[in-house]
Amino acid sequence: MFPLTALLEVGGKLIDKLIPDPQAKAKAQLELAQMAQDGELAKMANDTKMFEVEQVNTTERWTADMASDSWLSKNIRPMSLIAIFTGYFTFAMMSAFGYNANESYVQLLGNWGMLVFGAYFGSRSLEKIAEIRTRK
Repeated sequence: MFPLTALLEVGGKLIDKLIPDPQAKAKAQLELAQMAQDGELAKMANDTKMFEVEQVNTTERWTADMASDSWLSKNIRPMSLIAIFTGYFTFAMMSAFGYNANESYVQLLGNWGMLVFGAYFGSRSLEKIAEIRTRK
């Protein structure tokens, strides 16, 4: 967990750089001090740390899946993406040809598609960026 004094110092530097108006700067510094007193900064630092741990765990889990001998564990994410987009496309075609597609299913498949698409392609991009950085 980040030390609270370090967070206050970083927050103060950001306020100095981003807020040129003296009155607005004083107000922002007061709000920052109030947040520190209320424990909100510590909570924000903890939330950030928890997010980092979650991302590392996800990456490790996906790395273990790829190292597995199981064909299914290596291909479950692309297959899920294909299945969701196939269902979404099927509902779109049903709607185009005048069949009534339940809107809640279409919305659900769209949300799942965004989630799987973002996780799959977003994580692949992050993995490639991390790999490039480690090579330097």
